[in-house]
Amino acid sequence: MTSRRTTIASAALFAISGLHLAWGLGATWPRIDREPASPVACFAVAGLLGVAAGLVAGRPHRAPRLSRVGARTVTGVLATRGAFGMAGRTDMLASGASSESFRNMDRRVYSPVCLTLAALSIPRSS
Repeated sequence: MTSRRTTIASAALFAISGLHLAWGLGATWPRIDREPASPVACFAVAGLLGVAAGLVAGRPHRAPRLSRVGARTVTGVLATRGAFGMAGRTDMLASGASSESFRNMDRRVYSPVCLTLAALSIPRSS
C-alpha cells in the first residue's frame, strides 16, 4: 500500500519521465536550459525515471521486498543527485553537466526537485 506522499512522488517522477521522453523525440518546449541533451541520454533518463516511478508506487505488488529495496534505492539516488547539484558538482555524476547555465538551473530547480522527491519517496517501514 502506498502513502499519499509516495503517490505524489511517483506521479511527479512519471511526469518528469514523460518530459525527458518528449525532449528525446525532439520537443523544444519546455526547454529549461539552452543546451539540448542527446536523444539517447533523454531516453535513458526517461526509462530510469519510469522504473523509479513504479518502484516508488509500490510496484511490483507481487514482490514487496523488491519494491521496498527499489524505492529505498530511488530515494538514495535522488538524494545523492540533489546533494551533488546543490554543491555545483553534478558534473561528477553526469557528463555534460558543467556549463554555467546548467549549474545555475541545477542549483535553483533540478537539485531542490531531486531532494524534495527523495524525501517524498521514502518507503514506509514494514
